[in-house]
Amino acid sequence: MDIFIKLSQFLLSLSLLIILHELGHFIPAKLFKTRVEKFYLFFDVKYSLLKKKIGDTEYGIGWLPLGGYVKISGMIDESMDKEQMALPPQPWEFRSKPAYQRLIIMLGGVTVNFILAFIIYIGMAFAYGDTYIAMEDFKDGFLIENPVMQKAGFKTADKIIAVDGEKITKFDNEITIKIIMAKQVLIERNGAEQTIKMPADFIDQLSKIEKEPLLSRRMPFIISEVSEGSVNTVFEPKDLVIGLNGQKIKYFDEVQSILDNSKGKTISATILRDQKEQEIQIAVNNKGKLGVIQGGLSNSAMEKLGYYKVSKQEFGFMESIPVGITKGKDQLVGYGKQLKMIFSPSTGAYKQVGGFKAIFDIFPSSWSWEVFWNITALLSIMLGVMNLLPIPALDGGHVMFLLYEIVSGKKPSDKFLENAQMVGFVLLITLLLFANGNDIYKSIVGK
Repeated sequence: MDIFIKLSQFLLSLSLLIILHELGHFIPAKLFKTRVEKFYLFFDVKYSLLKKKIGDTEYGIGWLPLGGYVKISGMIDESMDKEQMALPPQPWEFRSKPAYQRLIIMLGGVTVNFILAFIIYIGMAFAYGDTYIAMEDFKDGFLIENPVMQKAGFKTADKIIAVDGEKITKFDNEITIKIIMAKQVLIERNGAEQTIKMPADFIDQLSKIEKEPLLSRRMPFIISEVSEGSVNTVFEPKDLVIGLNGQKIKYFDEVQSILDNSKGKTISATILRDQKEQEIQIAVNNKGKLGVIQGGLSNSAMEKLGYYKVSKQEFGFMESIPVGITKGKDQLVGYGKQLKMIFSPSTGAYKQVGGFKAIFDIFPSSWSWEVFWNITALLSIMLGVMNLLPIPALDGGHVMFLLYEIVSGKKPSDKFLENAQMVGFVLLITLLLFANGNDIYKSIVGK
């Protein structure tokens, strides 16, 4: 069932993005009276799952879910229809239209991608608001257990002040990606500020360990259950441990050092049970363990105990517009930074480039519209940016040649465009094989 939910989200998101991207080409083509021969979701190699011709256009669904396309008459594209191009230009063909019209048609797809992302972010701001914990609530800093973070110089109890000069005011889903792409992070440790310079190969180092949060909230020591065979049956579920061996305990990460110094001994523990403090005697085994399982507390319980307050800011429709636009702009800039890192060999980020499996894996195994729309908006930005790359066979390649034509007044020859299209196609296939090859490799080695 889980795989079905993930697959449903993956196909729905992919289909939505492809159809709207191709619609971005289709609509201006029709407005400029350019004939569109095919409009396809997925690729119809050899045969189609569904197809129907309406007017001059055949609409269909292919069987190969690697994208989609519109075939525009008189255009040198992936179809490489040389027979059509050998005939005299017709007024309804792409090549017969003014350069500015051809440019608008080619930019239509990525324009729709960017507009879609901004619309989704505006809608999400209106529907879900903004949930976060204020950084000022982390008076005792963060829990840092990730070995790559520790190697970079971070320690538990560090407070995050700024990333690359940008002051961090909220602990939310964006902080991890900001740190991953950072050049330097300003922290506060023991009341003094200091700057940690991030290693150039930080992403590569992260790829070599099991997935673990870069930083997380420091949590209290609450008993979930007593392990079978444990001698510490004096503990009860929901007990909150606030003291051990005469030392006050606020966070679970403070416990182990005390236990390590008390191996094989009986020590006192102060617990909070039913909102009342109690003193009990507990045994620490020779491995420095208590034989209990730590549990968690709800956000409301954490807030009641004075740990953290989860804030939610809601927006009216008009307020949602600037919030969504800012979120979309930040994601666009962030993805641009990611691409820059991928094309910088020293970062090792290229090793993490993924294909369709990587995209599939980011969808959750339980259905959440909030998560679905958030992922779809990000994928829409990624699709728009990738299509703008000046590679022949991509929209950006066509745009590059059209801009050259507008500026120079000279149109590249059909033969040149055909050769460029072939080179671009080979390059795209190479990138596709590399990305999906990375997926296969990571599946085999388990990373």
